[in-house]
Amino acid sequence: MFAVVAFIGIAAQSSVHAASSRTDQMLKLSPETRLEQRCDARAMGSVGREHKGYKPDEFVAYAFADPVIRGNQIKAPGGAIRSGGKWYRLSYVCETTPDGLDVKSFAYQLGTEVPRSEWDEHYLVPR
Repeated sequence: MFAVVAFIGIAAQSSVHAASSRTDQMLKLSPETRLEQRCDARAMGSVGREHKGYKPDEFVAYAFADPVIRGNQIKAPGGAIRSGGKWYRLSYVCETTPDGLDVKSFAYQLGTEVPRSEWDEHYLVPR
């Protein structure tokens, strides 16, 4: 019994340390970069959870239009997400807490597949 409790305690400490380390790394980024990275990660996670068969492994926020940042909000109207070796259009609006570490609101729209012939023009790389 003691060994199980000790292992759980070590695992919890390790998890807390990893989260703390990620937070420290995020805080080293500029506020704009932190905001975009946090929201890009939310986009990938949301698509992976909410769309059967999608396993996103890359997101480009500026593929078809530049993101617009105002305070703690970012609008990425021309993003693209890669899943299964294919790229799909994706736009989102995301707001984080003032430190840029937590997402307060997030809405996105998954669009159509991007033809392979357009990948180079929009900075979309093969897997």
